[in-house]
Amino acid sequence: MRVVIALGGNALGNNPSEQREAIGNASKMVADLIEEGYEVILAHGNGPQVGMIQNCMPSQISLSACVSMSQAYIGLDMQNLLREELYNRGIYKTVVSVITQVSVEEEDSAFLNPTKPIGHFMTEEEARELARAGEHVMEDAGRGYRKVVASPKPVDIVEIQAIRNLVDNGNVVIACGGGGVPVVKKGNRLEKVDSVIDKDFASARLAELLDADFLVLLTGVERVAVNYAKPDQKWLSQITVEEAREYIRQGQFAPGSMLPKIEAAMEFSMSKAGRKTLITMLERASAGIHGGTGTVVVA
Repeated sequence: MRVVIALGGNALGNNPSEQREAIGNASKMVADLIEEGYEVILAHGNGPQVGMIQNCMPSQISLSACVSMSQAYIGLDMQNLLREELYNRGIYKTVVSVITQVSVEEEDSAFLNPTKPIGHFMTEEEARELARAGEHVMEDAGRGYRKVVASPKPVDIVEIQAIRNLVDNGNVVIACGGGGVPVVKKGNRLEKVDSVIDKDFASARLAELLDADFLVLLTGVERVAVNYAKPDQKWLSQITVEEAREYIRQGQFAPGSMLPKIEAAMEFSMSKAGRKTLITMLERASAGIHGGTGTVVVA
């Protein structure tokens, strides 16, 4: 079974040592699945990391360049720590990161309405100061304020054939880091655009193009809930795409938090008969793939 797993950038810590510790823990879960015979492809977010990189760079360095830097910064730790975990188990697979470009439409309406949070959380006063400087900021699911940028939908993955060849030949591939570097195709030229592609949508597109059976979107909770944090809160074990649409209509899922995961799950699960998406936390991912927990979205 081919599985694409998307790790959240916020789960990878706030500094290099925290990142290595978090990736080390994730590597054990991934190695468990590989040991069981699953074909695993990894993607990851970069929300805090790309913000930190951008804050360290001169102003003339583009956001797109910072996204590519974050792919290498996170990917290097992922490939080395997962390789070590696999080798310790006698599994001699090559783990490789692919600096990935993802094409978007130049006319995507997202460029008119920046909504994708990046970087560290801020207080309300810090957010107001940034807004006065001309930046877009928003409150992020009750956790604080963050800078926001445009988040166009992924159309295609430029390096997909190379990624497919690597996977088909038994390698463990890390791709679409941070949603990929957004580009617009203009003839034979790829033009970078300053925006951030949601890693869940990019992961869903990656899983679809690789003909994966399962997409796993990792988050901070074991299951998705409706009426979240209310007296009548209800945890969901499995929902259909139609049920998900109704919950979205009711406003059950927070934009910039659970909503893109649900929408990405719907896209992948509808893309071909038999495909499923699991939403759960890292520590429960293996149990979730085996049907023991998490929220599964089916067509």
